Amino acid sequence: MDQVLELQYAIDTFYFLVCGALVMWMAAGFSMLEAGLVRSKNTAEILTKNVALFAISCIMYLVCGYAIMYGGSYMLSGIELDGAANADALTAAVLAESREAGFGGDSVYSDASDFFFQVVFVATAMSIVSGAVAERMKLWSFLLFAVVMTGFIYPMEGAWTWNGDDVFGMYNLGDLGFSDFAGSGIVHMAGAAAALAGVLLLGARKGKYGADGAIHPIPGANLPLATLGTFILWMGWFGFNGGSVLKLGDIANANSVAMVFLNTNTAAAGGAVAALLAARIMFGKADLTMLLNGALAGLVAITAEPSTPTALEATLFGAIGGVLVVFSIVFLDKLKIDDPVGAISVHGTCGFLGLMLVPLTNDGVSFSGQLVGAATIFGWVFAVSFVVWLVLKMIMGIRVSEEEEYEGVDIGECGLEAYPEFTSK
Repeated sequence: MDQVLELQYAIDTFYFLVCGALVMWMAAGFSMLEAGLVRSKNTAEILTKNVALFAISCIMYLVCGYAIMYGGSYMLSGIELDGAANADALTAAVLAESREAGFGGDSVYSDASDFFFQVVFVATAMSIVSGAVAERMKLWSFLLFAVVMTGFIYPMEGAWTWNGDDVFGMYNLGDLGFSDFAGSGIVHMAGAAAALAGVLLLGARKGKYGADGAIHPIPGANLPLATLGTFILWMGWFGFNGGSVLKLGDIANANSVAMVFLNTNTAAAGGAVAALLAARIMFGKADLTMLLNGALAGLVAITAEPSTPTALEATLFGAIGGVLVVFSIVFLDKLKIDDPVGAISVHGTCGFLGLMLVPLTNDGVSFSGQLVGAATIFGWVFAVSFVVWLVLKMIMGIRVSEEEEYEGVDIGECGLEAYPEFTSK
């Protein structure tokens, strides 16, 4: 029996690590998507932000984020049973925990694998902010905000949702009937809330909106790159949702993982087709950017509960997200909220949609609980982010000068260009 438990532990740990690596690969997807949807003169800076924010997220979550979110320091608890010298103690501890859980019972896996899987989710939330504030935000202001977002803002709302216990004297949202399987609200809507706060203080790009209220489209420089980024994100989402099952080493969970993969894929397909049709009806053309955002909208919408819907239901949920994101992008443009990549609509509007769809297929979840959870997450992240952005604006400024914005933030912030051979001198 011990050999069976050891094998289950190894399988679950390995599965966790592979899914974490897939989610980490989503950083490349965000980088390519955002680099493709901004102008060429701002490409190097957006890539710099994406690499730097991932590194900052990993460090801040290690230093304090994990401790805030789960009530204990990973750096202390993880090292105690690490290394060959403690191999026997580790094996004994794991077997004891596995026997208590029973085969196919509660998840038992390496603490290090759990941390790794959690930390790439933090980076995903921060990546959402990057695209929304693109082309006019100061690099170092953004990176300082990333420190606070990944070290404090995200871990706090994560503690109220995924921790499972009352944290810091506050209720746990799960006690109110709230559920978010893989993070439609906890990760995606939270990132969009932080992005919205920044965009409102930052203002629109020069030339985006005319004095007469006209909206002037600013096309991205590299749509093939944006398309590649979307496919990378689509692939990485299998780790995002699939890994949230938390284990693989028994029949029930293996079937659950398979269903989550199936629903994740079909929701993205439904979102893409629905957005393409909506764009054709509204604009008379097949808009590639709407198609890409539609696929991502479907993925975000299914993330809150990818295990309980049927494949057809998941397709329909994704399609609703695909249509909604088109209307949301147009609506925010009319409000003069300038989001170069549509991140607030994809992750915020459709993140909320995903939370509201959960009770349709999960009887243990209530609409009231989902509303309270959504309000708590959005209210906390938006309010604290707004304060942080405001403080940064007052101390060091958050927007580049008009001249730097005109020339491109690549030169002003990074001192180099992504495509120097195409620049006339």
